[in-house]
Amino acid sequence: MRRDGSGVSGRHRLGIGIFLAPVLILYVAFFLYPLVFISITSLMEWTGISKAQFIGFENYKKLFSDSTFIMGIRNNFIWAFASGFIQIPLATLVALILARKPPLWKFLRTLYFLPNVISAVALAMLWKAIYNPAYGLLNGLLSLLGLPGHNWLGDTATALTAVIAQSVLYIGYFMIIILAAITNIPDSLYEAAEIDGASVVQQTFRITLPMISGTLVTSITLAMAYGMRHFEATFLMTGGGPAYATTTMGIQLYNKMDAFRYGEASAIGAILILLGTVLIVLIRSLLSKNDPMAEAAQ
Repeated sequence: MRRDGSGVSGRHRLGIGIFLAPVLILYVAFFLYPLVFISITSLMEWTGISKAQFIGFENYKKLFSDSTFIMGIRNNFIWAFASGFIQIPLATLVALILARKPPLWKFLRTLYFLPNVISAVALAMLWKAIYNPAYGLLNGLLSLLGLPGHNWLGDTATALTAVIAQSVLYIGYFMIIILAAITNIPDSLYEAAEIDGASVVQQTFRITLPMISGTLVTSITLAMAYGMRHFEATFLMTGGGPAYATTTMGIQLYNKMDAFRYGEASAIGAILILLGTVLIVLIRSLLSKNDPMAEAAQ
């Protein structure tokens, strides 16, 4: 059987190509082609119906001269960092507790994961009702405590925080990933640590967290990617208001398309992809440098 320099036979290479072909076709059709398409149309003045007219980088100049777009970029980064460095630590804390199998731990595991199987639209509408200044549950609880209510989504000082808070509390998805990583750590390591007199806290910081560091890096990366492209909850709860305080690039992209300004919408999409890619690469690079398991592998 003939083999090339890599030691792989021609038949095996053909088999690999056949199995990879469907994935490659889908990747080209649903990622590479749209990426090239928006890159080209971002240089056009186009309504989506009329003939596109090449205008160079005018769409980008217009966007970066718009203060609301700059605010949207800022909010996207706030979303990304809140997701990565608030949601993941919360998920890790809960996973560490559940890994010790306290009473009702299976029920609690299911309870924390439950929001992830509920429609994002339903959850957004629920929280919009909770934050309602007239009949919302939050203001009702404050009233019982003798504290004044507040228009949480209508005040520029609290709207963004309120929308982010309801999102980062849904830790179930990452909790399950981290809990699975913890359960794969050999029990013998903990048994040896107990013999040496290590406390639970010492075991957590010297065994558990170092052993799952790769999972934590991946979880932070995924959470920041989700945060960077955030759209649904903010769009449904505030529409980007009040006074653009909660606007994101995703909402502005939608608004541009709704106004048949497809060239500017494509430019926003291209900027969002570029900024998201740069952010994720930088964060993953920085976190991996401090990953003891990655260093050990090297």
